[in-house]
Amino acid sequence: MARAPERPDLRLVPPALAVWLLTWHGWRAPAGVLLGLAAVLALAVPVLLVRRVSPSSRVVAAVCACTAAAAVVTGLHGAARSSGPLAELAPQEASVAVEGTLTADPRRAVRAQAGGRPLVVVRLRVERLEARGEVHRLRAPALLLSSDQDWLGLLPSQRVRAEGRLRPAEKGDDVAVVVSGRGPPEVLAPPSAVHRVAGRLRAGLQEAVAPLPPAERGLLPGLVLGDTSRLDDDVREDLRTVGLTHLTAVSGTNVSIVVGAVLLLAVHTGLPLRWRPVVAGLALGGFVVLARPDPSVLRAAVMGAVGLLALATGTRRAALPALCTAVLVLLLVDPDLAGAPGFALSVLATAGLLVLAPPWTRAMSRRLPLPLAAAVAVPAAAQAACGPVVVALSDGLGVLTVPANLLAAPAVAPATVAGVLAAVAHPVLPLLAQGLAWLGWAPTAWLVLVGRVGADVPGATVPWPDGVPGSLLLAAVTALVLPALTRPRLRTGLLAATTGVVVSSAGVHLAAPAWPPAGWVAVACDVGQGDALVLSAAPGAAVVVDAGPDPAAVDGCLRRLGVDRVPALVLSHLHADHAAGLSGVLRGRRVGVVVTGPVDEPEEQRDRLDEAAARAGVPVERPGLGEVRAAGRVRWQVLGPARAYRGTRSDPNNASLVLRAEVAGVRLLLTGDVEPEAQRDLLERGVDVRADVLKTPHHGSAHQSPEFLQAVGARLALTSVGADNTYGHPSELTLAVLSARGAASLRTDVHGDVAVVVRGGRLLAVPRRGGAEPPGPAQAGPAASAAVRPAPPAAPRWSRGRYRQAGRAASRAPPP
Repeated sequence: MARAPERPDLRLVPPALAVWLLTWHGWRAPAGVLLGLAAVLALAVPVLLVRRVSPSSRVVAAVCACTAAAAVVTGLHGAARSSGPLAELAPQEASVAVEGTLTADPRRAVRAQAGGRPLVVVRLRVERLEARGEVHRLRAPALLLSSDQDWLGLLPSQRVRAEGRLRPAEKGDDVAVVVSGRGPPEVLAPPSAVHRVAGRLRAGLQEAVAPLPPAERGLLPGLVLGDTSRLDDDVREDLRTVGLTHLTAVSGTNVSIVVGAVLLLAVHTGLPLRWRPVVAGLALGGFVVLARPDPSVLRAAVMGAVGLLALATGTRRAALPALCTAVLVLLLVDPDLAGAPGFALSVLATAGLLVLAPPWTRAMSRRLPLPLAAAVAVPAAAQAACGPVVVALSDGLGVLTVPANLLAAPAVAPATVAGVLAAVAHPVLPLLAQGLAWLGWAPTAWLVLVGRVGADVPGATVPWPDGVPGSLLLAAVTALVLPALTRPRLRTGLLAATTGVVVSSAGVHLAAPAWPPAGWVAVACDVGQGDALVLSAAPGAAVVVDAGPDPAAVDGCLRRLGVDRVPALVLSHLHADHAAGLSGVLRGRRVGVVVTGPVDEPEEQRDRLDEAAARAGVPVERPGLGEVRAAGRVRWQVLGPARAYRGTRSDPNNASLVLRAEVAGVRLLLTGDVEPEAQRDLLERGVDVRADVLKTPHHGSAHQSPEFLQAVGARLALTSVGADNTYGHPSELTLAVLSARGAASLRTDVHGDVAVVVRGGRLLAVPRRGGAEPPGPAQAGPAASAAVRPAPPAAPRWSRGRYRQAGRAASRAPPP
């Protein structure tokens, strides 16, 4: 007779949820209110337990006791941040000098300053503050943002001094203040011995993986230690698209693999039972230090400690109470974890594995072999639990998450074990470490392949509302769908509904106009707030002018156009919105040459360009003024710059390469980000700037020379600009000047990719998606007038949600 499935022990779930909710939103209430609430709840506990105790009264008493403790911790936490010198000086943006201890590895911000060096994000505990001639002693968490790259070489536990300007943290942020740093750090004390050892091991792993191919070289340290400092942008985007980003965040999976491997070794070596928890505990502690104590690692460590305690005492405790215990301990120690996305995803994924995976495995095992049923149920359960939080952080819903995780699962453990062994072996035997890294290469390469192939599948991500509405909607859909997985009749209905959605979606896809349109000569790619223009040189080949700010965006545009050969990639200048997407153009394509302008600013972007080009074996050249080049049916000439610019509003912008290109008889003027000074220089030198198509300078900003725009006389103006950008691009005045000359005007934030097409002697602009009607066609010129073909209705565009986390402060840096 089969034993009935064991029911999970849910008694600690209400206290854990109550504490999580209060620590997450308790900062909104005054400290006095929270302390008063704690007193009331504390008095209620003995009342509930004074008489005959029932299971329900125990649970209510536990909720009251834990919530009272959380109220005290949150109240004191909030009071410490809302008073004192930081609270007084931050609103005034005072200049200060701070001394403190680093609490995490400094890292580059995901979003760099436009046109500047990338920001470095530093977490530190401020212990001494000098401001306005006074010295204050305190102990407060802070986030320091600096463009000085010297911060990247520091380790946690180092004591430093830095100068900067205070800025208030946002409500709900897990820091007391934000410091805009000036200059390099002054190191006051070396890191602790433990962190020095950990730093050497992490650096050793980076050296061990150095001979690996670039994609695997960046991913393997992420799998092992969460170190994504060298993770390729394309790999990062692929993993995000198919729902595998959790692989690069150290979590319970990593801890389970490491501790499990140690225990397996202990069993095979005959280690006595009583010593196994000790050895596993040492391995757990060492791994936590090595991986750094971020929220997910802390949660996994506490869970592992609870499990090791159970093993040592010989008692069997349910896994769900262990998870709840971990949540309670961590939140009471550090209430800031309540709002950390990594903490939420880690806890929810573990809860899904404990609650949903077992019954789903049993249900599927009736028709599938047990290992296959478990392999399908585990990622599906984790995704079901994490889905509402994931969509709150993104602007789409991944539909390939479960199959991608299913394919990735066999490779995670071998890669993790090989990487950990390589890190440990490197200080003693570097050659052995490299050999172990190559052992980890094969499973890591498989993960890269899964991400790359999955990301290329059409519809891998579907639009979905973000923020709280999207999270609630997905939670509701999940709640409706889950019963269907275990009930035959509901399962049949779900299958029928899914089939209907697939068939209708396929019909819409087949009925949609083909892209790219026949006869296209140029396409302005929708890459957000940046430029990327593609000139058709031959079937499958194109000259690309600028690469935009996002490798995934420009790569996607080129894939849609079927471009696998790029005879020349021209970067008008090196600002991030024109050059940061370089790796997206290089990815999987044969690139003949990279052509750059005369100014190597910013230096960081120039270094990245040289490194990427060298890795791909592509030469980098500078063209001369007036130089003419050709590739296939594309011919272009360099019109500017003719001189160096000093003291203008933006010297790098004015030093942009200006090209006049001709494709299939269509003349295009490509202007980079030139501003009035460079535009007037072209006119004063008598350069022929007339063109059929104008790539609007500087995303249509207000800084234009009307005489220049009129002299071009374009019948079609393409403005590459990001939706909802904070720069005010494009300017209504600039668009009005273009319209007054009769130019049909299209912009990528409204129309998406825009193709320039020649059909029957007519110049057409074909947008990939619909939007606001552009101005009417020009009536000037001997050739047929420009026209705009209507596009299919646009898919809904959802704004990306903003979740409070430390790194987001980098995006608040002012633009240059």
